[in-house]
Amino acid sequence: MTGSDAPRDGAEGARPGREALTGARAGRRRRGRGRGEQAMVPDVEFSSYYGKPVLNRPTWKALDIAGYLYLGGLAGASSLLAAGADATARPALARTAKLGAAGAVSLSLVALVHDLGRPARFLNMLRVVKPTSPMNLGSWLLAGYAPLTMAAAAADVAGRYRAVGAAATAGAAALGPAVATYTAVLLSDTAVPSWHEGHRELPFVFAGSAATAAAGLALAGAPTGQTGPARRAAVLGTALELGAFRVMKRRMGLAAEPYGTGRPRTLLRAAEALTAGGAVLAASAGRRSRVLGAVAGTALLAGSAVLRFGVFHAGVASAEDPKYMVVPQRERLRARSGAQGPGGAP
Repeated sequence: MTGSDAPRDGAEGARPGREALTGARAGRRRRGRGRGEQAMVPDVEFSSYYGKPVLNRPTWKALDIAGYLYLGGLAGASSLLAAGADATARPALARTAKLGAAGAVSLSLVALVHDLGRPARFLNMLRVVKPTSPMNLGSWLLAGYAPLTMAAAAADVAGRYRAVGAAATAGAAALGPAVATYTAVLLSDTAVPSWHEGHRELPFVFAGSAATAAAGLALAGAPTGQTGPARRAAVLGTALELGAFRVMKRRMGLAAEPYGTGRPRTLLRAAEALTAGGAVLAASAGRRSRVLGAVAGTALLAGSAVLRFGVFHAGVASAEDPKYMVVPQRERLRARSGAQGPGGAP
């Protein structure tokens, strides 16, 4: 049977796999000279062979890893705040920040080891030094940072060994920025689209979020008269976090879509409201009322935590949908071929 033998309303003998429209044109009529051509196949759906995803879904536990991201940021920024409080003679603020850093990094290690399953797996990462591995360098970073925070907190509480405590505080402050931001590098180094495509701005987002968390802890735990640096950190951290996040989503294109849908959208909107509201309250009323300062601090702590959970769930969602891998790859190939001249020469 030839193509002319096929009935007008059927496809007997036709080969729709080659002749039908696909992709964005599927399901539409192609307009020509007074006649339309009906698509023979439905709209394309991104999938892979045998129904397997393009990427394996991250197996990390949300509570462990999102909690680890949050607590690491809180610890690193608190060490910086503690060093500044010591330098400006604010002992209550310094103690709150030192205790917060030591407690947060201890809990973050617990969360990490719980996700790994056995403590030996963390220790195994310390057998080598691999500069190309954020996880390996992060393990070494935590192994050096955690004892410093504990020594600084212990010396402050005991009121003895002040020289050792000062040295430990300075060392923890030196490592604090890396502790607060390396987890963003850890996420960005994966193939998960909504994490990887944000590799330029995500460290700044985490840095701002860490600053707001440390400021929130200080506002909730220190006397109002000593929380001036914490209030300034809350405002600056909020501006950095929210500004960098907006720039990141604008630059990421399609990979930013999971941040604006489903559970991540709900979490990130709540994080923005809590962080912005906490910063405004800290700047306007935190200096006058201990109660309002504590409320502002609680909002900032909660906003920073919710942000980490929103980022985590957005990455998981992007790994589960093949289009976030396939579409950007096709766009890059088209752009690359368009930049080449005849014969493949640029």
